[in-house]
Amino acid sequence: MKHIVVLSGAGMSAESGISTFRDSGGLWEQHSIEDVATPEGFRSNPQLVLDFYNARRKAAFEAKPNQGHIGLAEMEKEYKVSIITQNVDSLHERAGSTNVIHLHGELDKVRSTADPSLIYTLNPDNAEIKVGDRCEKGSQLRPHIVWFGEAVPMIEKAIEVVQTADVLVVIGTSLNVYPAAGLLNYIRRDTPVYLIDPNEVKVYQQDIHFIKKGASEGVEELRKLLR
Repeated sequence: MKHIVVLSGAGMSAESGISTFRDSGGLWEQHSIEDVATPEGFRSNPQLVLDFYNARRKAAFEAKPNQGHIGLAEMEKEYKVSIITQNVDSLHERAGSTNVIHLHGELDKVRSTADPSLIYTLNPDNAEIKVGDRCEKGSQLRPHIVWFGEAVPMIEKAIEVVQTADVLVVIGTSLNVYPAAGLLNYIRRDTPVYLIDPNEVKVYQQDIHFIKKGASEGVEELRKLLR
């Protein structure tokens, strides 16, 4: 069975109403990276950081998978599909995808600041954490998110998956964020690469098939091209 590996970014979830960081009006315009997405920011003002992710978590719980998410999930009927996502929402899983690697963490999970292996899953009825919410060892809980300056623990697994790809599909990512962008360097030679994005994406790799559409229309076209 052909192995399709998908690298998805913020553009994948944009059609579901999840605000992206880099676009005009995006989240970075309302908050500085240093304040809400670094360990230093959390130490300086934990309540601000927790409130920021509480709001994002609620928005993600309310969002619904778009046709792009659903199309990728349906492809599992024909192919082995592995999804490596830079997104922290669970829309791939909620659409039905069964093999998802989250490079930058998961918004619906929180973890102990003292013991990173103590991870707890939140739900729409219990979507917030605040200062004073502690793990069973007595340490403050924090978002289960990879912040700037922190290691990306799933990158090695992602590299292993990419090395086995028969086809690589890149959806809705500017390929500016490392180490995720570097995954393209690990595909086997002659592996076809499809890039789905309505915007121009600068890539220095040859032989990329561009599909200049949003996630939903782009995945639909991809499925036709692969048949």
